[in-house]
Amino acid sequence: MGSVYVVGTGDTKLRELEYVRDLIAACDVDTVLVDVGTTPHDTTADVGPAEVAAHHPDGAAAVSSDDRGAAVEAMSVALEHFVDSRLDDISGIIGAGGSGGTALVTPAMRRLPVGVPKLMVSTVASANVAPYVGPSDIMMMYSVTDVSGINRISRVVLGNAAHAMAGMVTSSIPPSSTDLPPVGLTMFGVTTPLVTRLAEELSGAYDPLVFHATGTGGQSMEKLVDSGMVVGVLDMTTTEVADHLVGGVFSAGLDRIGAIARTRVPYVGSVGAVDMVNFGALDTVPAEFADRNLHVHNPQVTLMRTTADENRAIGEFIATKLNACDGPVRFLLPEGGVSLIDAPGQPFHDPEADEALFAAIEANVQQTADRIVTRVAANINDEEFVQAALAAFADVMRD
Repeated sequence: MGSVYVVGTGDTKLRELEYVRDLIAACDVDTVLVDVGTTPHDTTADVGPAEVAAHHPDGAAAVSSDDRGAAVEAMSVALEHFVDSRLDDISGIIGAGGSGGTALVTPAMRRLPVGVPKLMVSTVASANVAPYVGPSDIMMMYSVTDVSGINRISRVVLGNAAHAMAGMVTSSIPPSSTDLPPVGLTMFGVTTPLVTRLAEELSGAYDPLVFHATGTGGQSMEKLVDSGMVVGVLDMTTTEVADHLVGGVFSAGLDRIGAIARTRVPYVGSVGAVDMVNFGALDTVPAEFADRNLHVHNPQVTLMRTTADENRAIGEFIATKLNACDGPVRFLLPEGGVSLIDAPGQPFHDPEADEALFAAIEANVQQTADRIVTRVAANINDEEFVQAALAAFADVMRD
């Protein structure tokens, strides 16, 4: 076992960080206190700000700034690279701070593989934590009071956090009852029948890991791909691309499908749920889309049907990503519709828009012997499509 790294801004939180460190050390766990404060101060840390700052790609001078925001941002970059240099020694990482400290520390936490304990005690942990957690498994603990001194509240909250971290790094996880290789699948409500069937069929030979394609879901799947933690991908639901391009709330960002290219992992993809862009409640849909084909999925989610022009752009985006993939790729186009509600009689049935999507992918993908686009005369949730996806997956996994 390596060490637990206790990280925070020693210019404002040193006493609190020392308290956390001492409690973890009392559990017979090795600790490394890392001070990332950006103003001059004395420190008792094992690793001081200057040592961390030296890991910035542009040198330590990049962290020196009279603008606190700029200094914090630069120190955050330096901390990411510092963590990269200590990957073999970090058994867990814990931080404590306010909004600035949380924004500084959590990007470095996200550099660690899924499964390495990560805990952030933060004043903003009861709000929207998505920008801090991202696709990682960071545990956010609300500090209740500000992280400012040791009082009757903070001593308990910080103490619980310290003991939780000590418990995570000293307690072994029961081994899996199976050694089946893990496979990543992406799913949305409107592609559930397909992915459920695929998981059923694969479960005898693989360990199916299903990710909800809500932006962070796709990012999480690709983080595991980048970490080498899956042996193949059935990316049936690429709806996050539609949200990225059209402005929905479930975007996974510009790097969607990027991990597939970087790792050459065997890949079977499709266009599940790209017939829709996701918004919140009906009254949150931007005014510019008021006259569009809208479908209330539930009180908190409103779907908007993508147009032929939007689908054409989505197809071109996907094609560009696939062209960067040198590993085995099979991409399937369901001619009978890309979701449960893109079928005859359903609210998003629009063959013209679907055809614009399919044609854009076919026209722009540079097909090779191992990068193949195939049409399937079925809806994406039909059994015929399930079997086509299974056959394609067997093909990319043949080696």
